[in-house]
Amino acid sequence: MDSIDVYSQYFEAEMEVMGFVRHGALVKLIVTSGEGNVKYEAAVAIFNHLDEEDYCVPYDVYYTKELYNEPGIRSKAREVDMLVHLHEVIDELLAPDGGKVFWDKPLQEERRG
Repeated sequence: MDSIDVYSQYFEAEMEVMGFVRHGALVKLIVTSGEGNVKYEAAVAIFNHLDEEDYCVPYDVYYTKELYNEPGIRSKAREVDMLVHLHEVIDELLAPDGGKVFWDKPLQEERRG
């Protein structure tokens, strides 16, 4: 099975983790395919982002949600639809723990795969 980041982007964020406020989020849409099956996941990792050069993502605060897992292959139309709703999914994942991504404050340009 091969995994590809369909989309990834860093954003300003805020979340308290063990008494320390973290300030960055890495948001991804990941596709895993092989053996006639395709799976899509939304993912977000919250990281420190202590200064403009700090992009060290430790993955100790990492959330995922499976969006699709069926027989088939990648679909560009499906990916476009998932990207339209990705912000909502990530907001729902972080809400119970008080995390917030500032969608209007990207730290870098998006990457597509």
